[in-house]
Amino acid sequence: MEKDSLIIVSGGMDSITMLYEYQQRIAIGVSFDYGSNHNQKEIPLAKMHCERLGIRHIVIPLSFIHDYFKSSLLEGDDAIPEGHYEEENMKSTVVPFRNGIMLAVGCGLAVSNHLKYVMIANHGGDHTIYPDCRPAFIDSFSQAMTAGTFEGITILAPYTRISKGEIALRGKKLGINYAETWSCYKGGDKQCGKCGTCVERKEALAFAGIKDDTPYEY
Repeated sequence: MEKDSLIIVSGGMDSITMLYEYQQRIAIGVSFDYGSNHNQKEIPLAKMHCERLGIRHIVIPLSFIHDYFKSSLLEGDDAIPEGHYEEENMKSTVVPFRNGIMLAVGCGLAVSNHLKYVMIANHGGDHTIYPDCRPAFIDSFSQAMTAGTFEGITILAPYTRISKGEIALRGKKLGINYAETWSCYKGGDKQCGKCGTCVERKEALAFAGIKDDTPYEY
């Protein structure tokens, strides 16, 4: 298959699953360092997986997000709420228009590297909390990228309408070791096991019948 895509890869379960599932078409994995609590845990894992698959990996600094945007994800560990994603307080973890910024940069990279698609691993479980993970946003932004480039760049987001548990099922078939991924928003020595992403991670692995070997604080 032609290498026609780049992927926004964080080092979390979703993007690492997509990296493996679509590796035959991915030319570049791009991670963004925007100064979140967990960036320094995720990015080395993204790099490791890309190198393992022979995929070029690059890191784009977006320090202005940390310096000027407001989100508990950009503050200290104590600012991160605990509990399930469905709870109202998880909205504090929204980084304003983060995916829009990353996709815009990804679009420019795709043009510059003669690629056709930008891949992103947003999924159905994100839609109630993060506006820039919802199908309407992804569809509209893809249309804007197509209209704004001579090459007609588009977004590939095949996980948009499935759950994290269903993503984990795909990873199970691929033999992915999810202990080599990072979800926790707190970014400590171990994943906390209590924040929204840790709770969702545990539920997804249980749904897929995968033994959870992740070291947790709790």
